[in-house]
Amino acid sequence: MVFLHGRSDPPADLKTVMERVTRGDHQAFARLYDAVAGPVFGLVRRVLRDEAQSEEVMQDVMLEVWRGAARYDPGRGDVIPWVMTIAHRRAVDRVRRCRTAADRDRKAAAGAQDTPFDDVAERAEAHLEHQQVRHCLRRLTYLQRESVLLAFYQGLTYREVAEQLHAPLGTVKTRMRDALIRLRDCLGVGS
Repeated sequence: MVFLHGRSDPPADLKTVMERVTRGDHQAFARLYDAVAGPVFGLVRRVLRDEAQSEEVMQDVMLEVWRGAARYDPGRGDVIPWVMTIAHRRAVDRVRRCRTAADRDRKAAAGAQDTPFDDVAERAEAHLEHQQVRHCLRRLTYLQRESVLLAFYQGLTYREVAEQLHAPLGTVKTRMRDALIRLRDCLGVGS
């Protein structure tokens, strides 16, 4: 097996090298990199099946090894399996992110392909509906119309409408009920 920089085999004791990496030794990290970069790239490449992404993930793994060297516990195992576990997790995370992004893009594309509609007809229909609502609102009594406008167009609660109109809450509720019945009948809703 050939590793980067022409090295053919890993240093005899990677635990010692890793201990020096933990202390921030750049030369030790270069030795560690030479020892594990080939196997890391091979594993990541098998998971991702994409050269460019594999290179990115490998660099992320090596950066994580450098930054997280203090997390390595020599009592729990050898260096290469520890690094390979990090590499496998990073590669699987990348696959999941890519799938999630692809699913999100597919859903967005599917949503963008709604049935085409005639925008002019849609606007004309909306205009006619607005005219009909205005016509029906004009048929209400002044107090009913004011109550409906405050509640539905300004978003006030019944209590706030009562305060605004200086009327008892029960009276406002009755006006609103009667107004909504008249609007329903005028608009032909539920017929």
